[in-house]
Amino acid sequence: MTATTKPLHIGLVSLHTSPGDEPGSGEVGGMNVVVRHQAEALADRGHHVDIVTRRSSPTQPDSVSLVPGVCLRFLSAGPAEPVPKGEHDAFIAPFRDELAQLGAFDVLHSHHWFSGAAALPVARERGIPHVQSFHSIAADADTPLSEGERPESVGRMAGEQLLARESDAVVVVSQAEADTVRERLGGEPARVWIVPPGVDGSVFRPAAAGARRAAAPYVVAAARVQPLKGLDLAIEAIAGIGQEARPTLVIAGDASSEAGDYVQELRRLANARGIGDRVTFIGPQSRADLAFLFRGAAAVLVPSHSETYGLVALEGSASGVPVVAAAAGGLREAVVDGETGVVLESRDPHVWAAEIERILTDPVYAAGLAAAGRDHAEHLSWERSAIGLEEVYHRVLGRP
Repeated sequence: MTATTKPLHIGLVSLHTSPGDEPGSGEVGGMNVVVRHQAEALADRGHHVDIVTRRSSPTQPDSVSLVPGVCLRFLSAGPAEPVPKGEHDAFIAPFRDELAQLGAFDVLHSHHWFSGAAALPVARERGIPHVQSFHSIAADADTPLSEGERPESVGRMAGEQLLARESDAVVVVSQAEADTVRERLGGEPARVWIVPPGVDGSVFRPAAAGARRAAAPYVVAAARVQPLKGLDLAIEAIAGIGQEARPTLVIAGDASSEAGDYVQELRRLANARGIGDRVTFIGPQSRADLAFLFRGAAAVLVPSHSETYGLVALEGSASGVPVVAAAAGGLREAVVDGETGVVLESRDPHVWAAEIERILTDPVYAAGLAAAGRDHAEHLSWERSAIGLEEVYHRVLGRP
């Protein structure tokens, strides 16, 4: 399907992390997946998309074509090497200067506040609209989001407020994120647009009928390995399941650059609970390998302290697997409680253990959640996400 209106030249700005990198490694997470897939879906609809990111290796070229219509551009700002996410404030100004040298765009759409701080002045200088997506928002000290998050700089909080109030539109992925933008950042409600992410149902799909399951059941938690993702709760929950029903917990993802020795902390926790042999760290996975892992799992666990949406939960549902998720942010929308999975208000490991054990021991219940989850995911495509972005772009451009 192609766009029915004039094609746009869209600049998607992702300063601190490249959507061309493999999700699950370092700082590469759900934001990268969303940017990459939305760019490709927009190109399928006839638009030209440049994804602009910081050069993190001297071997990276100035640009590379990802798919027809999508060009990944690398700008020199700071050292040409990986840098911890929290240090990217220093690269905003040089990145802005490089971005200003690129060709004409119809609209600039920034992802994360680093990108917006660099791109908003460029958009204003050129007289083109600026659209902002945050993907994560700094937590105030007195909000539940502060649990599991590192303290944020005053600069980030002020920057996010400025971007929410000054951008022509703010695109969010859930009602929960929309509420945060309006209430915490002061974004004008009329300029906040909800565009849910999608899922590739041909990659994340249920196991074939009659396919052999793993000899021993396992559950998966796929996330960057950092305190925010609540992986300690997943370990405690598995420890709370009786030995006869206890599954293996497979943790897929790389340690965040700012996580310190968190992986070792989790290993020590598993050993202390007597389940060191039931917790496996397998590192970052390709999209195809992660989908294969999900298909064979008994459940996908998402115990995060905070999620703007929870793309992993949607991918688990698309794979025909029940999802057990924390009632955090957009996870309440990614998972339909009692239908496509279970959304738990409690972070008591015993509560989590009981829900996981029910899925493991009640095949009829588990099959019902799995079937409803797949049906829910099939209604959320990347094309639908791209159509939502088109509407936002045309509105800020003043086009019908």
